[in-house]
Amino acid sequence: MTPSIPHLGKRLSRSLALQTMLGLGFVCLAVYWVTAIMLTQRQQDSLLHKQRAVEHLLQEGRAAHTPDMLMHMLDDFLTGHDELSLRITDASGQLLFEKLRQPLNDPRSERLNFSVELPGVLSGAPSQTAQSVQVALMLDKHPDDAMLSKLAWTLGLASIVGALLVSLFSNWLVRRGLEPLHLLLEQTRQLTEQDLTREWKKRLDDSGQPQELRPLIAQFNSLLARLAVAYRQMEAFNADVAHELNTPLTTLISSCELALRKPRSAEELRDILASNLEDLQRMAAIVADMLFLSHADRGEGARRTAVDSLAALACEVTEFHEAALQEAQVQVRIDGDVSAQVDARLLRRALSNLLGNATRYAVKGSTIVVQITHSTPPCELTLAVHNTGPEIDAENLPRLFDRFYRSDAARSQADRNHGLGLAIVAAIARMHGGQVFAQSGNGSTCIGLRLPLQ
Repeated sequence: MTPSIPHLGKRLSRSLALQTMLGLGFVCLAVYWVTAIMLTQRQQDSLLHKQRAVEHLLQEGRAAHTPDMLMHMLDDFLTGHDELSLRITDASGQLLFEKLRQPLNDPRSERLNFSVELPGVLSGAPSQTAQSVQVALMLDKHPDDAMLSKLAWTLGLASIVGALLVSLFSNWLVRRGLEPLHLLLEQTRQLTEQDLTREWKKRLDDSGQPQELRPLIAQFNSLLARLAVAYRQMEAFNADVAHELNTPLTTLISSCELALRKPRSAEELRDILASNLEDLQRMAAIVADMLFLSHADRGEGARRTAVDSLAALACEVTEFHEAALQEAQVQVRIDGDVSAQVDARLLRRALSNLLGNATRYAVKGSTIVVQITHSTPPCELTLAVHNTGPEIDAENLPRLFDRFYRSDAARSQADRNHGLGLAIVAAIARMHGGQVFAQSGNGSTCIGLRLPLQ
């Protein structure tokens, strides 16, 4: 089962929304992270600054002030700093000073422990012996944590709201960007087979379309032009097939009706059947040629085998046409020879059609030349048949290889030739990966094919 593919507009909108959300989330996370680092650094710097202030206060004030005055100075120092707590103990753990604004072991406090060398003035027993006191300085982080929490909520809501706004805007932008595609789709929906007869540049209008779509529209119009040619050829082909088969069928029906109108002798019936058989064979030949062209159109390739002498193959075909050549009072000359990898059966058929076509239009007493050449580079084989006779107009040359096409308006020898011979030659050339050509001028005509050599 083929998985469903999301709508292009929805895919673009979702992609833009996801990118926006990820981008804003990354920016908000970076802002939060940088702010948290800066606050932590500020807290540490503040504690170090307060440490120096406390050390200075204790060391500078120990000789000038009594212990009570020094305690009063420490209390004044903490006034206005509600986020600070101070605790001083001596070496034995006796509490000398304490002012706490949060629990001693609060995990949400930044704590700094240090020692200061002091005389025994703080204990109330004057002494010249210095003693060490332990100082615990704590900074309450609750205000900073509350600010970080508010910042996190603010950034989170900003990222969500920003992503929603950008998603809505991107959805509108994508819809507007895809409007040319919808207009193009509407134009293609309105196309019918009658539009194939219009000028191909006007089938799909590229005015107002973005530059990215104009090459696509040009290619589509070119495709429609080729389809128009194929459509016209198909219509002409159907008409020609009907014409070619209608004539022998009408003849057969008329012959049978006449034979059944009155009693006939065995000899008369034999003659009628013989005449009908000729028409049936002609119809069978048309059907066989049409089947061959159908196989060629489906991409069937030639079965190449080694042919040592194409001149010998041309001699075989010439011998097959000997009776027709004598009747037309023309001769055949073969120029050149090549050994190649080709489908000998198909090449005999192509050469037979070319020779038969040249025989029909050659002037009596003239010589038909079968020319076989090999060129390199490119490495290709050229097989051409020249005949002296009526010239073909330049506008008719490209159509010589169309099915059921005859350059003579009178359809000469239509009872024996149904107009598929050169079309089969073109099909055989395509099956070999080659092409056909036709030239006419100065009282002669040259028709042939070029095949790439392997």
